[in-house]
Amino acid sequence: MMKIKFSALFLSLPLVLPMLLAACAQTPLQKPEDQTADENVIEMTDGFHHAASESPKDRAYPKVALTDEMLYTFLLADIAAQRGQTELAAQMYLDLAKTTRDARVARRAAQLAYQSHQMGQTLEAFKLWNELEPQAMMPKQMLATVLVSGGKLDEARPYLVDLLSSDIKNAGHTFIQLYPLFSQYSDKNAVYKMLRELAQPYPDIAEMHWVLAQAAEAASQRDEALSEVRRAHALREEWDMPVLLEAQLLKAKAPTEALAVLKKFLASYPESREARLFYARLLLEQKQYQESRVQFQQLLKKQPDNAEIAFAIALLSIEMGELDRAENELKQTLVVGKKDSATVHYYLAQLNEAKKNDAVALQEYQQVKEGEYAFPSRLRIAYILVKQNKLGEAREVLHQTEAANELERAQLILIEGQILRDAKQYDLAFQVLNKGLEKLPDQPDLLYEAAMVADKQGKVEVSEELLRKLIKVAPEHAHAYNALGYSLLERRVRLDEAMKLVEKAYQLAPDDAAIIDSMGWGYYLTGNLTKSLEFLRRAYAAFPDPEIAAHLGEVLWKQGSRDEAKGIWQDSLKKNPDNAVLKAVIKKFLP
Repeated sequence: MMKIKFSALFLSLPLVLPMLLAACAQTPLQKPEDQTADENVIEMTDGFHHAASESPKDRAYPKVALTDEMLYTFLLADIAAQRGQTELAAQMYLDLAKTTRDARVARRAAQLAYQSHQMGQTLEAFKLWNELEPQAMMPKQMLATVLVSGGKLDEARPYLVDLLSSDIKNAGHTFIQLYPLFSQYSDKNAVYKMLRELAQPYPDIAEMHWVLAQAAEAASQRDEALSEVRRAHALREEWDMPVLLEAQLLKAKAPTEALAVLKKFLASYPESREARLFYARLLLEQKQYQESRVQFQQLLKKQPDNAEIAFAIALLSIEMGELDRAENELKQTLVVGKKDSATVHYYLAQLNEAKKNDAVALQEYQQVKEGEYAFPSRLRIAYILVKQNKLGEAREVLHQTEAANELERAQLILIEGQILRDAKQYDLAFQVLNKGLEKLPDQPDLLYEAAMVADKQGKVEVSEELLRKLIKVAPEHAHAYNALGYSLLERRVRLDEAMKLVEKAYQLAPDDAAIIDSMGWGYYLTGNLTKSLEFLRRAYAAFPDPEIAAHLGEVLWKQGSRDEAKGIWQDSLKKNPDNAVLKAVIKKFLP
């Protein structure tokens, strides 16, 4: 019979520990909010920490007589603003600001122009405000924002210089808040060059070097990035952000060095939660599970109610094979009560399946009623019911499970077909699969499984038709070529075509043991024993499957290595006493 590639029914998902350390957050420059003006000043929300501190009464305003024309224009501008005609209102206020030379009017014009998203008008209004009120920070900030966002780095430069020099004490923080402006600019090298020039007057400000390190990394200048971030750390040893960035830069090519950097920092500053979190994650990535768990446990001591950390510890225990401990840790996560309980129940179910406690696993799966694990839990319930010889109940569970998309719908049909196939109910299995193909006619997995079941029924023509359709639908499906080629080999028909099909499969998946076996079997049937043995030995070394053992033993027997053939058959038979293919070949040569 045709060799079948069984889809794994055990749908256990890989353990993915939570990635608890977010990328270094930076405060974006904020857009001014539309606020109500009082009689003296129109406020604009500042994205920086150091908005202009002078009060309106301290400012010198021009003494301009209020003419009837001015008053009329003011009224029209306000009415236009109230009616949402911000572009018109902005232009009116801008004209008034030019006439009155009043910073308050220029500020209102700038606010309205910015809200109307008219870049030219916005720049003109903010430049006028900056000219009329040169000590104010807001117009400089907004001019820098608008110009950089518009890709005009050179025009933005003088305003950026003014921003930094006007408040040297907070220049580092200002620099940090400026950096997100450049994130969308495509020429990362130009950004790095400008930021380096802006930071040059401030060599002893750690924040400057931290930002430069990020800009250098974005410009693919790794050595410069490392140099800058190390300078930042040297200037502020207690600050954990440079350490985190250095570890991030190192971890891809030098993870051991990254771990050493974090470990050294934590020795001096053990209270840094972010550094310890990153250290725990990096240890996990390097599969140092024991030490990673230790670090997560230290974090949990500081935050005993943090369910995410408790959950990570439990998953680490599972990864380390400490199932009883993991079970207690998962239950403790439920006690904390802030972790998604469905996820915890799913992992408790998985854990109990691994411990062969199917009854408990079933109870846990049944508690997963929503979320990303609801669907796989239903599949696992069906699988456990099959193990308990409750085939009807298992099928009913599948029938009552709602699919969120076509992939899940196909999976439900596929699993029901596999359950029936494993129960040797081939006719019913084919009916289920064929009905599924009526709704999903080009679904590759359904086509493949239906072809396998048709072969089990002895319907070789139907199987071949399905496989040829699969090859047309999914031309890179290696196992479709292999199944069709192997079917021809087994029937000893069209051997040249069979070998071409198997060779195509081998080109697509050269490391697949089943396909390597087919190649070896094909060479045997076409008379090339040397090549046959080469491929069959490779296949058996990669995957000591009983059918591969049967093939390898037969070729060895034909070549004259009968003792080796007997040894391979006997070893495989001990592990697979019920395999029909293996028993048949042994009976053939050792009656």
